[in-house]
Amino acid sequence: MNILVVAATPFEIAPLLDYLNANFKKDSSIVFSKNPLKIHVLVTGIGLTHTAYALGRYIGSTQIDWAINLGIAGALDKNLELGKVVVVEEDAFADLGIEQADGSFEDLFEAELFEANQAPFKDKNLINTSIDESQFLTKVKGISVNKVHGFAPSIEKIKSYYPTAQIESMEGAAFHFVCLQEKIPFLQIRSISNYVETRDKSNWNIPLAIEELNKVAIDILESFTS
Repeated sequence: MNILVVAATPFEIAPLLDYLNANFKKDSSIVFSKNPLKIHVLVTGIGLTHTAYALGRYIGSTQIDWAINLGIAGALDKNLELGKVVVVEEDAFADLGIEQADGSFEDLFEAELFEANQAPFKDKNLINTSIDESQFLTKVKGISVNKVHGFAPSIEKIKSYYPTAQIESMEGAAFHFVCLQEKIPFLQIRSISNYVETRDKSNWNIPLAIEELNKVAIDILESFTS
């Protein structure tokens, strides 16, 4: 079985890489094996474009049975405590659309440039049909953006437009889009590093988020070898 682990940056999965180096045979700089399992590690770079390109290019030349996206995220829902690890059941391209003369936003579906249920979308969202594989994690709804929010009026605007969104990332929707198009079962696993509020990094806890994220990632990979 070939499992592809996808992350935007190496520091988000550093503990996982240490685990793989210690417990798996290293077939190449990014492939680790423990029969019959092969773990492929793909660091894409930050953002939707980097993720879509790197992921599409990799799976175009390599047979992948499962894909797992690992990363930290900001919480729009303050009921999600810092360090909590969640699985994203649906994601959306939150800022892909048209800004009108009055400042309002119209997404591509509302502009009738794309159909709400045109594959791989369902009611404008990218829904993970493989979600039952990780029921031990809290399921959340995500949005993906090119610009993370840190200005109060912008935050209120995005919350009003996506009232059910609970987390924000910069890669998730691209990951969902590619996996759904290629019919690869997948999981997007995120750990909460901060709240989406007026930007103040002193309130963030990235070390905790990374620690908890990687604990879960290792548990998931070990489940494939048991």
